[in-house]
Amino acid sequence: MKKGTLRQILLITDGCSNSGESPIESAKAAFHQGITVNVIGVLDDYQTEIDSGFEEIEQIAIAGGGISQIVYKKDLSQTVQAVTTQAMTQTLQGFVNKELANIFGTKQSLEEIEPDKRGEVMEVVEDLGETCDLEVLILVDTSASMRDKLLTVKEALIDLSINLHARVGDNNFSVFQFPSKRKVINSIHDWSPELDSISVIFPKLVSGGVTPTGPAIREAMYQFGKIQLKGSLYHGEEFIEEG
Repeated sequence: MKKGTLRQILLITDGCSNSGESPIESAKAAFHQGITVNVIGVLDDYQTEIDSGFEEIEQIAIAGGGISQIVYKKDLSQTVQAVTTQAMTQTLQGFVNKELANIFGTKQSLEEIEPDKRGEVMEVVEDLGETCDLEVLILVDTSASMRDKLLTVKEALIDLSINLHARVGDNNFSVFQFPSKRKVINSIHDWSPELDSISVIFPKLVSGGVTPTGPAIREAMYQFGKIQLKGSLYHGEEFIEEG
């Protein structure tokens, strides 16, 4: 199997969308383009999952083929790392299941093969998780209610960058905020192997406005094409857009 590149949108938000198209439909569109959408809902200390209006979060992740998790902000750093890693494993298992179907000529999944063989296959999945290239676009909700959570988000993202640094495969991160005054989403951190520079940028973020989660996911989906263009220009290659 080729090591390939895994692409993820990691949405960090604290509530439901209230402007623009359905985020569930946007997540579905991203998944069709080979981009997994994972969602982390951040609770205040006084909130509960029941009264905080996070029902939408699970549906976005399901539509985007990803993972959803609702946490209190004190647990955010550990959760960001766990969700990113779990989503990698889940995506790779999906690829392996397709390979198994091709080999056996049936829709046999990883769970259905013999236990001893299953262990060997999981070793392949773990190896791919270490060696595949990873592109993660972090989409941060900076609406008014997220104001007091942004410092925790910043620390969690730096921890994520450090945690994944030991992987053999290449990492590429970018960070976008929404809403934005002039655009659907605004770039905070351009594609880079590390997220160290966000320490300077995050304190300057202005929170406020509505929560257009659907349009933000849709726009984030298009940013993965730009990293390919950037790499082609860097290496002096001719970039031909498929159409």
